[in-house]
Amino acid sequence: MNKRRLGMTGLMVSEIGFGGEWLERHPEEESIQLIKYAFSKGINILDCWMPDPKSRNIIGEGIKDNRSKWFIQGHIGSTWKDGQYYKTRDMAYVRPAFEDLLDRLQTDYIDLGMIHFVDSVKEWDQIQSSDYLDYIMKLKNTGVIRHIGISSHNPKVAIKAALSGFIEMILFSINPAFDMLPASEDINVLFADEFDNNLKGIDPDRALLYKICEEKDVGITVMKGFAGGRLFDEKRSPFGVSLSVTQCIHYALTRPAVSSILCGFDTKEQVDEAVKYETASDDEKDYASVLASAPMHSYKGQCTYCGHCKPCPLGIDIAMVNKYYDLATMQPEVPATIRSHYEQLEHHASECISCKCCDSRCPFSVAVSDKMKKTAELFGV
Repeated sequence: MNKRRLGMTGLMVSEIGFGGEWLERHPEEESIQLIKYAFSKGINILDCWMPDPKSRNIIGEGIKDNRSKWFIQGHIGSTWKDGQYYKTRDMAYVRPAFEDLLDRLQTDYIDLGMIHFVDSVKEWDQIQSSDYLDYIMKLKNTGVIRHIGISSHNPKVAIKAALSGFIEMILFSINPAFDMLPASEDINVLFADEFDNNLKGIDPDRALLYKICEEKDVGITVMKGFAGGRLFDEKRSPFGVSLSVTQCIHYALTRPAVSSILCGFDTKEQVDEAVKYETASDDEKDYASVLASAPMHSYKGQCTYCGHCKPCPLGIDIAMVNKYYDLATMQPEVPATIRSHYEQLEHHASECISCKCCDSRCPFSVAVSDKMKKTAELFGV
């Protein structure tokens, strides 16, 4: 399993991660063995937002033999009240729920302490001066949590978090359908039966979020990468075509700053299906051709860093060059970090000979060779 550095945390996490929310649907021993099976396949990061005792007990048993090799996203503010999930910042519930998490996971630390589920800008602002954040900072300072993260579906909140200086990583909902949607504080918007017909390509707030995370070295882990399975069904997909598990995974992993996509698993077969990404061919990963020919909400004209333009006869990594160009041009001046990443590439846009082989290969009809000229002018190399 390929590992990626999770931003400034420095943690080397598996590209495919484990989203734990479905564990409680099965007998405990079955789910415990599923976690162990995922670990045997190279998966080493697991998200636990669930406050219910059964899920937490399962995870504790599933990871205990290899605790030091697992990276756990543990959510702070996800509590259990009267037998139900209860999101709160009230310390009367937050502290006992987090202590319960440590107890049931049979551990004395959490790798990634997550500020749980903030989709409102107002709520983010309120958290900044709160006993809740003071508690999280104390947990970090005492080593009970090793790093501070946040989970959100709203790019405006996630941008504030990425610029905060203390958020080290973000759990964010990413797939080609959600990437079109404008920011909202209502999570139900993501699962609307129909999308606005005028939506095309990546929403500017989401593009800005990816740019800032790349620049600030804030790592991203991905939730809802399959849009709840909707993208697998052409009748339910907003694009009118279906994508495969491998294609959805590849889309998420080609977004800037993304380190891992966390998949929900019911069975070992589903683990195998996700892990197949690691040995998949370029054709199997190819989401671009599907989206480019989609009858609705086409991404035409926009580079998605899919790599269809390869191979360049000069060895230029065109997708990465385009990514750094897009990230750089979102600000008045080229950020030093983006310039540094670009300059470290083995080959640069200035080497382009305008053979236009890449232009003919691009499924989104991007004028790639023209973009190479603009990139060379922008970076000076």
